[in-house]
Amino acid sequence: MKIAQVTPLYEAVPPKLYGGTERVVAHLTDALVDLGHDVTLFASADAQTRARLVPVRDQAIRLDPAPLKSDLAAHLSMLGEVLDRVDEFDVVHFHTDMIHLPMFRAYADKTLTTLHGRLDMKDLAGVYARWNEYGLVSISDDQRKPLPLANWKATVHHGMPGDQYIFSPRSQGYLAFLGRISPEKRPDRAIEIATKLGKPLKIAAKVDAADKIYWEETIRPLVEANPLIEFVGEIGDHQKSAFLGGADALLFPIDWPEPFGLVMIEAMACGTPVVAFRCGSTPEIIEDGATGFLVDTMEQAVAAASRVHLLDRDAVRARFDLRFSATAMARRYLDVYGDLLARRPFAGAVLGTEAILDDVVTPLRPLAEDRSFAALA
Repeated sequence: MKIAQVTPLYEAVPPKLYGGTERVVAHLTDALVDLGHDVTLFASADAQTRARLVPVRDQAIRLDPAPLKSDLAAHLSMLGEVLDRVDEFDVVHFHTDMIHLPMFRAYADKTLTTLHGRLDMKDLAGVYARWNEYGLVSISDDQRKPLPLANWKATVHHGMPGDQYIFSPRSQGYLAFLGRISPEKRPDRAIEIATKLGKPLKIAAKVDAADKIYWEETIRPLVEANPLIEFVGEIGDHQKSAFLGGADALLFPIDWPEPFGLVMIEAMACGTPVVAFRCGSTPEIIEDGATGFLVDTMEQAVAAASRVHLLDRDAVRARFDLRFSATAMARRYLDVYGDLLARRPFAGAVLGTEAILDDVVTPLRPLAEDRSFAALA
């Protein structure tokens, strides 16, 4: 199958530091290549990929030192390049939210759009009602709730390459918070949990410009006043195994409808259980009492963090391998691609008989392992 992956340009693919969507695109692209497909990635030139790269910007936007930049211009230029080459692909898979919708209407039947963000914002419903011919993929069932009438084709949970994360059979006695310093991520809750338990907490997090005041006025004073708390700062993939693997548990004390939460499965890949507030996608990702604990109150969170040592870290990693590997994610997407192609008119003329057998029938064949994935999700 000839597949185009179209990524946002804000971070490198994969990101050098913090970044979710571009990281998922990187792992999906490589997994599709490993499964034998012809994949083209539209991304910035600093992408690292096993696919054919079409560089559409010299580097990702966020770490570009240029003082004046236009993210809209960068993305429009990329979409123009994709449009010029759209006939080369059987499937064009967009990860760019909605910006491509007006441009690709004539090709909507060969596109798939994965929505990676929250969907409870004003005006979104009107966009997806107006351009409802585009098939959409959610990254959790919970993510769909604000847009129940959108043209949903599937839910595909994220996956990560297992060999990128080193399993740690034993922790080093601290709790971990990894992600972004922002009110909805609730690092203040993580600090309170650790303080009540008298346990060290390491915070590895990005501070966006939009959250600078929250960091300076709310979180930084809590960190500096508490000897149990260590602020590590923003870390890259090469540091995550040590950081997450050394933790007794990852604290995921969110207070918003998290669409997925990559850090949860990154922790699981290291064998580290997760203590997560029951919010957004967390009940779909965490198996309560197996890969971590789901909680509703601070009292429950403190109690859960005190008993994470009872969970089997080998079993936590095994559940990651079964449910959240990059290969599992790619196979689920291949099912969706195959269904898309099967519904297109004149698919035989587009693909040829041999291609149909290879690229449509095979992904749609119900593999036993994929049925187990669906049952667990």
